[in-house]
Amino acid sequence: MTSTPQTLQDWLAHCEQLHPVTIDLGLDRVRTVAERMGIRFSCPVITVAGTNGKGSTCAMLESILMQAGYRTGVYTSPHLVHFEERLRLNGDPVNASYLVAALADVERARSQNDQNISLTYFEFTTLAILDVMRHQTLDVVILEVGLGGRLDAVNIIEPDCAIITSIDLDHVALLGETREAIGYEKAGIMRTGKPVVVSDPLPPQSVLDRALEVGADLWRVGQDFNVSGDKQQWNWAGRGRRYSGLAYPALRGANQLVNAGGVLAALTALRERLPVTAQAVRNGLVFAELPGRFQIVPGQPTLVLDVAHNPHAAAALALNLDAMGYFPTTHAVFGAMADKDVAALLKRLNPLVDKWYFTDLPTARAASSADLMQAWQAQNTRKDASASTHPDPESALQAALAGADPADRIVVFGSFYTVGGVVRDGVPRLQAKHLPAA
Repeated sequence: MTSTPQTLQDWLAHCEQLHPVTIDLGLDRVRTVAERMGIRFSCPVITVAGTNGKGSTCAMLESILMQAGYRTGVYTSPHLVHFEERLRLNGDPVNASYLVAALADVERARSQNDQNISLTYFEFTTLAILDVMRHQTLDVVILEVGLGGRLDAVNIIEPDCAIITSIDLDHVALLGETREAIGYEKAGIMRTGKPVVVSDPLPPQSVLDRALEVGADLWRVGQDFNVSGDKQQWNWAGRGRRYSGLAYPALRGANQLVNAGGVLAALTALRERLPVTAQAVRNGLVFAELPGRFQIVPGQPTLVLDVAHNPHAAAALALNLDAMGYFPTTHAVFGAMADKDVAALLKRLNPLVDKWYFTDLPTARAASSADLMQAWQAQNTRKDASASTHPDPESALQAALAGADPADRIVVFGSFYTVGGVVRDGVPRLQAKHLPAA
């Protein structure tokens, strides 16, 4: 390194140049640097893995624990707009200056004794975020797995409780082409004698086998805890504890009840170390926030933001959109990474979307808007549907707005870059141009 980076953006650019590949699965390199830095936690650690529902699970855990008066540190990825979103301390994004200092510490540790250890962007930044957290006075640390579990950088930290949310096909080139193979990777966060909450109602056998193999304390939905409810409220019952008459989580969508059930199982499993009151649970679920997860923004037209970028998430989005009620026309802004199963994503949403606005994204890993349009044309059978291509998410949204009536809805979904591109300057409140100004 010729000169030491000074700003967070300089450091992130340095991290991107450091390692020839984006993902390099394996823990030896990152563990060595962590040991040099003395990264460890004395407070309880909750690690969350899964295909979908990780971010929502972390947000609900954080909200309930903050309502209970605990000082929280939450690491999630990726971010929507600003890198600092990846670390929340007591609910707020971390100050960039903390990250700059920690990134410098990682650089010193990895090049100690002239033995340069190569780190990917994710590994380098994960170490920095863990370093920031260990210097805070925290009561609980919540870590979201970036990819997989077994070989993910966060797995160098020993969790006191593991949560595995839904398991489905995503990142198949790295994790395997079946739910069983992917489940095995996710199950790598389990630890002997420690609780592991599996909130997938039909988990792969590989997950159950791994729990038995390592001697983890398995909490399985439908067996060790149950969720039930009606239109007004829901109930949770688990080992030695029950919650009745709960308000539905503030995070919208049918899948959030599955995630909330797993959250309450984890908190019940940790109740000796992190006791929470029923009131903290009630308030925490109501106040939980997570941008970009079936986020409905009132306006004319209505705006829906969702980072659904695999077939399982797209199926949940389709279900949630269908339950919203009647809209004359549904417009969709869509951008995705090239390695995603774009055909399956489009197939899930095609029956609901009347007008598509495909967008380029500011990363070499993204599929081009032209490629997305081609994939759509190859399977579209609707004579009444249309599509167009756009250079970025914001111009795609503006095109959708120009073609929308006030009673319509616009859905922005796909990659974090897609949703991030339209909320860069804040969440837009839409007003169709031919609607008289208030």
